[in-house]
Order: sequence, then structure tokens, then C-alpha cells
Amino acid sequence: MSIKILILGVNGFIGNGLTRAILRDTDWEVYGMDMAVNKLEKSLGHPRFHFLEGDISINKEWIEYHVKKCDVVIPLVAIANPATYVKDPLRVFELDFEANLQIVRQCLQYKTRVVFPSTSEVYGMCDEQAFDEETSNLVMGPIQKERWIYACSKQLLDRVIYAYGQHQGLAFTLFRPFNWIGPKQDDVYEPKEGSSRVVSQFISHIIHGKDIQLVDGGSQRRSFTFLDDGIDCLLKIIANKDGCADGRIFNIGNPANDVSIKELANLLLEIAKTYPQYVERVSQIKIVEVNSGAYYGKGYQDILTRVPIIRNAEEYLGWRPTTDLKTALRCTLDYYFGEVPRNLE
Repeated sequence: MSIKILILGVNGFIGNGLTRAILRDTDWEVYGMDMAVNKLEKSLGHPRFHFLEGDISINKEWIEYHVKKCDVVIPLVAIANPATYVKDPLRVFELDFEANLQIVRQCLQYKTRVVFPSTSEVYGMCDEQAFDEETSNLVMGPIQKERWIYACSKQLLDRVIYAYGQHQGLAFTLFRPFNWIGPKQDDVYEPKEGSSRVVSQFISHIIHGKDIQLVDGGSQRRSFTFLDDGIDCLLKIIANKDGCADGRIFNIGNPANDVSIKELANLLLEIAKTYPQYVERVSQIKIVEVNSGAYYGKGYQDILTRVPIIRNAEEYLGWRPTTDLKTALRCTLDYYFGEVPRNLE
């Protein structure tokens, strides 16, 4: 039976990749909303893709109508940018929590399944070596470290969704992406410090021939996951064969791709040197250290480690990631280096 899916934030990094995979690999129907279309060139015009250019805070009637008619809702609209957490925390809360809560409540009202994007950040400063969806503590920093408003907003929505499921019958699945990377993640061509996620920020530095800045020395560790692996897991969650994803939480990450940010920077430069048009530019780039307060602002606090346990995805979905970090970075650089505007060449 064909599934009708509503994807809010369909032009985003996950949204556009998921839509492309659905249209390529399934017979499902996608209804999507976003405020731009620049990443949807391969999906626009497809007979099973129905797009509205709109804002979830404005086009509420359209959203409610499609929540009612669809089988699955995936609300991907969120601010996921550490610099914004510190500079505009109220905007993060209003969009990431309040706007999405309205959509979750509509899913409850119309008995529509919600597949909700949590985040690896909900584990916060948990001191365990690897994070388990069922047992790990979710540990946040002090109130004046406003960086935590994103993680807290997501965590509270996780708890609300879970409670609606336990007590009022909401059909749901929560998934927690661990540092997904790949083509179309961020705009790397405009030189904006702190406005992108780490891999695309470093790629932007390389494209513009700027030194790579390591916040607090780059000792923080992350587990990077290639977008295609993450999307493959999401397709299994949406399909929900025999109810395998009902009421569950899934870490979607690659424990084998755990590296420090400093190691990441060195690996990116090493790979970038293999592109002839970048050899000279990369040779001029240095890796420098910068204080987190100077880079992000006084409300910033970092997470030292973030390694997923993926037992739930393995057991219930039959999923494992297959893309190593070097391959993931090369695929990402292939895209961005091939797309560089002529005036930067």
C-alpha cells in the first residue's frame, strides 16, 4: 500500500535527501513544505511530489489539512546551528519546540503517525562512553550557558511525544541523528563564521583559502554519519514493517567514524589536497586554535564526546551504516568542489 508522507522542512539537508530517496526507491507520495526550493531540483515536477513554498508559522491550515490526510508526518523544521543557540535562543525555542508541538498535537488529534527528529544533543554532557536510547542520562549544562536551549527543546518534545504515546495513543517514532554529513548540508560559498555545521564550515574555509579554526583546540569528538546511510535507516522507520519502529527511539549514527574535530580538520585537508584545483590553496591553509567564547559567545558550552549505541536500529530495523568517514568526506567534497562558483576558482 502506498504511503502518504508530509515532510515539513523538505528543502533542508535531511528533507531533500529523504524526498529524493522516496521518489527513487518507493511508490510513496510526498507532500512537502519549505521556504525555499534550491535543494529540490531533482524532485520538483515529479508526479508523486507535491510542494508548497511556505512557512510552518504562517501556513497552518495547509499543514493541518495534510496532517489529516497523510499517514506519516516528519517535522524537520528546526534551527540546528550552535551560533544561533547562543545569539537568539528564544527564536530557537519558539520554532524548535513551540511550533513543532502544535504539529505533534495535530498528529494526536487526527491519529496520524509522527516520525520526529530528536538529536544526539539530548544526551548533552552524559559521561558514558557511548549513548544508549533506553538507559543513558540526558545531562545539560547550567542555565546561563544558552547553547543548551536547542537540546532542552528537543528533549522536552521527546518526552511530550513519548507521554502522548504512552497515555493517549499517539503513534510515534523518535530518531536521533549523530552528525550527519554529505552534499547540500549548508551553503559553503558565503564566508560566514560559525553559521554552518563543522564539516561544511571547514569546507567553506578551504574554498575561501582561510585558516581552519579549531574551537578550544578541537579535542571534542564526534561520530560522523553519511547522509545516505541515515536516509536508508529513515526509510526503514517510515516503512515500519510489522510495527518494528512503533514507540521506539533510534540512534542513527556510525560509531566507527568517531574522531576528534582536530583529526577531522587534518583529514579534510589531506583529502582536499588530492583535488588538483585545490593543491595550492590547501598548502596555504593553517589550523589555528580559537577560544569558544570568542567564536560563539559567552553562552556557549561544548560537548566532549558523542558516540551512538545503535543496537535498536540493528535489532528492530536490520540497519547498519556502511560508509567510512574518508569515503563520506570525499563524496561531500566531490559535490562542493564541483559546485564552486566560477568567481572563487
